[in-house]
Amino acid sequence: MFSDFDINFVIFGVMPYVALTVLLVGSIARYERDPFTWKSSSSQLLRRKQLIWGSILFHVGILTVFFGHLVGLFTPVWVLDALGIPYGLKQWMAVLIGGPAGIAALIGSTMLLHRRLIDPRIRVISTVPDILIMVLIWLQLAIGLLTITQSLQHMDGSEMVRFMIWSQSVVTWNINAWVTVVDVHWLYKLHIFLGLIITMLFPFTRLVHIWSGFAAPFRYLLTRPGYQIVRSRRRRPLAERRRAYDARQSKTGPAASTAAE
Repeated sequence: MFSDFDINFVIFGVMPYVALTVLLVGSIARYERDPFTWKSSSSQLLRRKQLIWGSILFHVGILTVFFGHLVGLFTPVWVLDALGIPYGLKQWMAVLIGGPAGIAALIGSTMLLHRRLIDPRIRVISTVPDILIMVLIWLQLAIGLLTITQSLQHMDGSEMVRFMIWSQSVVTWNINAWVTVVDVHWLYKLHIFLGLIITMLFPFTRLVHIWSGFAAPFRYLLTRPGYQIVRSRRRRPLAERRRAYDARQSKTGPAASTAAE
């Protein structure tokens, strides 16, 4: 019955669709059911200097790596051919840009993880998902850097093209996409597998705040024209201001315009 079973089909053929479904449905469900947990839960008052440096290195590095993967994997191969971009040049760009960015992200994540595990005040307010997702991201970055050792052996870009075809085949619902990467090095397979695990855990951790980062510019530019965030200088208690407002609303004539503060 299981003689023809192939774990590669599960990981590279089925798991990507499961991960994307959990990501989208889980994110929507969390926003609808627990909107007040949709945040990064910063502990910036503790070990602030370490947090700043770790956060800068991590975010700059991880964003560079993320968008590098996004553009690198989902740019159609025919576009490279049409522009006359050699596959080897693209492979060198991936190594020379992704390598330093990955190192920066790894150093930053190490600082953030050390801060969260070592400081007892931060540790006590940290949840298991907080620590788990940071450990998984650290491992993913480390494995990603290790894959460079394999990429350097294929600087003609042949392996890179295989991953491009696989990624694009997944989003176009090609059920046989997994065959493209079935015999790649195990480091690549582990890197992809761990990436899919992180994707599935995304909606249930603090990583959901990333959606807000992507949506914020559109939200304030398109759906909230004229809004401005300001710091209030009001000194009167909120309850007192509410009573004054209610009293003003119940009046008519010139007296209704009397300031409540």
